[in-house]
Amino acid sequence: MAILSAAAHSAPKKAPPFDRRWDGRAGANGNEGRFGPMSHVTYTVVEHDGGWAYKVGDVFSETFASREAAHAAAKRAAQEQRVPGQSREIEYEDSSGRWHEEDESGEDRPETEVKE
Repeated sequence: MAILSAAAHSAPKKAPPFDRRWDGRAGANGNEGRFGPMSHVTYTVVEHDGGWAYKVGDVFSETFASREAAHAAAKRAAQEQRVPGQSREIEYEDSSGRWHEEDESGEDRPETEVKE
């Protein structure tokens, strides 16, 4: 059983009300899934540190020598993000300190896109 706690994550994220699933990942917006909003992850290719990188939010990848190499790496990362995992029971704590249990589908993966 995976245990997720809002207090255990280092990044300051605030969980939505307890009736919506929150798994600690940033970017939950748009496209309602079976248990609430499905997250959407955008990989953006940018110039960075004397070369090219992709980033998600404020986090940069390693630096690549060309824009094409960074784009190819972002595309691979976006595809891997959509790969289904195992279904399992999870527990999580909401913003009011209440604990919840639910079955988490390994099929519930974020939508992804790569932008230049």
